[in-house]
Amino acid sequence: MIISASRRTDVPALYSDWFFNRINEGFLMVRNPMNIHQVSKINLSPEIVDGIIFWTKNPIPMIKRLNELDEYMYYFQFTITPYGKDIEPNLPEKNETIISSFKELSHIIGADRVIWRYDPILINNKYSFDYHVHAFTKISEELHDYTRKVTISFIDEGYRGVKSNLNDLLLHEFPSTTKIELGSKFAEIAHSYGLEIDTCAEEIELKKFGIEHARCIDDRLLAKLLDCQLDISKDKTQRLECGCVTSVDIGMYNTCKNECRYCYANYSVKTVDSNYAKHNPLSPLISGEINESDKISVRDVKSCRNAQMRIFA
Repeated sequence: MIISASRRTDVPALYSDWFFNRINEGFLMVRNPMNIHQVSKINLSPEIVDGIIFWTKNPIPMIKRLNELDEYMYYFQFTITPYGKDIEPNLPEKNETIISSFKELSHIIGADRVIWRYDPILINNKYSFDYHVHAFTKISEELHDYTRKVTISFIDEGYRGVKSNLNDLLLHEFPSTTKIELGSKFAEIAHSYGLEIDTCAEEIELKKFGIEHARCIDDRLLAKLLDCQLDISKDKTQRLECGCVTSVDIGMYNTCKNECRYCYANYSVKTVDSNYAKHNPLSPLISGEINESDKISVRDVKSCRNAQMRIFA
């Protein structure tokens, strides 16, 4: 089993105490997003968890406690964009705080295990095509010794709540031709710094520029880090363009206090505030408590590690 922590909220930044409590207890519970009274109990035994993928914009609350994860393999999907408080209102300062934490994290766990995400890319009068080229160059220069790869994606306004959240930012049209042109610029920059580059769940094809389609929940990377094969399939619950393999997401929608304007996982600031206020670091749930109307089922999970000896690297 691979744990995704989490596409739905920033666990390292906001819920790290809760997460470490759940690791120590050996289990956690997750509400079904489609039926909140259906609750799954997830076993967190190191013998079952093949890897943990952390998605974050700020790992600082977690960094000093990473030794508590010594029995687990994990890596970080770490988003650093050039946006200001107008788009990412609750993030710490980028240059001195966030970029420094990226470097510190890389020093602790290695560059293979910290993947830089520059996403989503949006364009308006402030954040123009040329602005992104300059910003991507500057961040690449800062991070290239601390990561192996950068993953990019373009804004998708199709998610519930995203378009209304972005209305006053006066976004420009972003046709495929512009995406391809920007992608080619990014590829040139990334490769000049020795970085691999791929796209997350994008329909457009940029392979001619050396940009592959990403597998953010990546069995290949985990197999390399674990030094064993993983028998695991593509995640059929994700979009067709998504290359990720199957994982169990432990987060909850409408709980991320980063409150980035482009976020697809928050539909309502009021609901986010309410859910965050219900957070108890000692609860098995990320928000709230188990109540009488909940139906708890133990999720059937197992390790996907192939125990056969590896003959060829």
